[in-house]
Amino acid sequence: MVFPERLAGEDEGPKPILVLGKVRQLMDAFTVEQPQLTLTEIRQATGLPSTTCARLARDLVRHGLLARDGDRYRVGTAVLRWSASALQALDLVSVLSPVLADLRDATGESAALYVRQGLMRTCVAVAPTRHQVIWQLHVGLSTPLHVGSGGRALLAFDEDATRQVLSRQRVGFTPHTITRASQLRSVLAETRRSGVAISYCELDSDVGGVSAPVFGSGGVLASLGIGGPSQRFTPEHVAGYVPAVLAAAREGSRLMGGELPPVSG
Repeated sequence: MVFPERLAGEDEGPKPILVLGKVRQLMDAFTVEQPQLTLTEIRQATGLPSTTCARLARDLVRHGLLARDGDRYRVGTAVLRWSASALQALDLVSVLSPVLADLRDATGESAALYVRQGLMRTCVAVAPTRHQVIWQLHVGLSTPLHVGSGGRALLAFDEDATRQVLSRQRVGFTPHTITRASQLRSVLAETRRSGVAISYCELDSDVGGVSAPVFGSGGVLASLGIGGPSQRFTPEHVAGYVPAVLAAAREGSRLMGGELPPVSG
C-alpha cells in the first residue's frame, strides 16, 4: 500500500531538478570562512555562467534565502528559520525514537513522529511494524495539516495554524478526507477533548491512524501516532489503540519538558 508522493499536476520533467542543483551549488559557495560573496566570487566558486548566477541570486534574495548588502550577498534569514526547525526535529527524533519503538511494540503497528512545517506536517521518524501487510510510511512524507490523524493532532492545539487552514481551500485526497470547515472544527474540538485524533481512509482509501500531540514547555512540538491498513484500524481496533497512543504522548511530552493537557474519555 503506497501513498502517492507525486500530486496531480506536478511537473514530471527534469528542469526543476536541474534548477535545484544550481541553487544548491550557489548556496554551497557560502561557508564559515566566506560568509559574504560578490557575484564574481559566486561565479568562481560554482562555475556557473554569470547570467545564471545573477538570476538565481536575484530570485533567492526575493524569497529570503539570500540577503544583499551593496554588491555582497549572504545567507538569508529564511535559511536560519529552516535550520532552527531542522535542529529541533533532530533533537525530537533522538529523544522520542525510543517512545516510538515502545508504541510500535505495544500496538503492533507502525509508529511515526510528525512536525509542523507551515501548513504541512512532515514525518521525521518511523518505527516500522513487523506485519507483512503494511502502509509504506517513510521519513519525509509531507501532507496538509487537515488530512489524517498526525496532522490534526498538531492542528487541534495550534490556534494560528487552525485559523490559516480554515481560511484556505482544503484539498481532498479521498471521499473521506475532512474538507468542510464545520466538520473540521468539530473533529478538532473532539481531539482537544479526548487528546487523540483519529482518521479513517483520509490519505489513502485503505489506511487508518491514531495520533496525539507532544508538548514542550512552550506548547505543541510534534505529534506521534500509529497508522496501518484499514482492516487493522476498525473502530474496535482504534478503541484499543487509544490508551497506548495517549501514554506515548504523555511520556514524549514529559521527556520534552511539557505536559499533555487533561483529557476526558
